[in-house]
Amino acid sequence: MTALVIVEALAIVLLGILVAGLLRSHAEILRSLHQLGVGLDDEHDHSDADFSVQPSLPEPGRASTPAHDLSGVTPDDQAVALGVVGAGHSTLLAFLSSGCPTCADFWRAFRDESSLGLPAGARLVIATKGRDDESESAIAKLAPPGVSLVMSSAAWDDYAVPGSPYFVYVDGPSGHIVGEGAATSWEQVTSLLGQALGDTKRRRSRAHVNDDAAREARANRELAAAGIHPGHPSLYGTEPESEAGSRSEAGSRSEAGSEADIQLERQPTPEPRR
Repeated sequence: MTALVIVEALAIVLLGILVAGLLRSHAEILRSLHQLGVGLDDEHDHSDADFSVQPSLPEPGRASTPAHDLSGVTPDDQAVALGVVGAGHSTLLAFLSSGCPTCADFWRAFRDESSLGLPAGARLVIATKGRDDESESAIAKLAPPGVSLVMSSAAWDDYAVPGSPYFVYVDGPSGHIVGEGAATSWEQVTSLLGQALGDTKRRRSRAHVNDDAAREARANRELAAAGIHPGHPSLYGTEPESEAGSRSEAGSRSEAGSEADIQLERQPTPEPRR
């Protein structure tokens, strides 16, 4: 009897540990989904989106993340390739899915691209997973008219997309990522995008200032190596006195020689003796 009670007690303890572990795992999953904005209802507070900013021009000692071109198929099974690296414009990549409740707002918003307020010259590209992971018919119904869309699981892997909805802003000329992250409303995306572009502009300004300072320092080193220091006459368009004196003396000798030649020419030629 005692042995049976001990076994039951051990079983209860083990079940308690198992339940606690499952609850903890479930809480971690919910926390991750909450951060990504997946499976949230309309009453969710949208103030906790995460949108990290990266410099399109690397700061000293810091490398920016390179972007990747996209290739895949359209919902009607047509091969498509979209170049974003080296393009003359920037690209906003929207990684969406057909089964994500939060993505539904973005699918609706993207049906009127002119009202999105994208940065000047930027284009919108929607990227879903490939046919093995997405429903072509569902994507075809959701696809906004006039917006580029590619079904490509490789694109999700290239950009290390953790879930949907997820956004990546690529600076075309530099071929690098300016900003990326998750958001739960289009207003939130445009606001965070403006911050990212503002920060990038400030970094570019600092980079130009640093480049000017580096060029000035390099020029000073080259002048110093040539023996030209601050106050040197050549920096002000004048010559050193020694060189000016040598040239003046050479000029005087040249003038004196010319006058002697003139005097010789003026002397009468003696008549021959008879």
